[in-house]
Amino acid sequence: MMISTGLVLMMTPALGFFYGGMVRTKNALNTLMMSFIALGFVGLCWAFFGYSLAFGKGCSWIGGGEFLFLKGVGLATQPAAATIPHVLFMAYQGTFAIITAA
Repeated sequence: MMISTGLVLMMTPALGFFYGGMVRTKNALNTLMMSFIALGFVGLCWAFFGYSLAFGKGCSWIGGGEFLFLKGVGLATQPAAATIPHVLFMAYQGTFAIITAA
């Protein structure tokens, strides 16, 4: 799971290079930097409140504030994946949020 998380995370700069190849040379750096900015911004937003909205206990449509600011996310396993540490599950799901925004 850790290897998969790392591989998906490496897709973000690769996507930036792909987008950089589709624009003029003068815009390539800007396009690459947009992917790196998305990596930082979306990563923080996912950790602060996105994970809680996606996987917290709430109504059937949107989660609650159970995991706001990663409160209660640790090395213990969680119900969605009984053999994977909770923090690793959160990081893995966060990489997909990052690559979606990039």
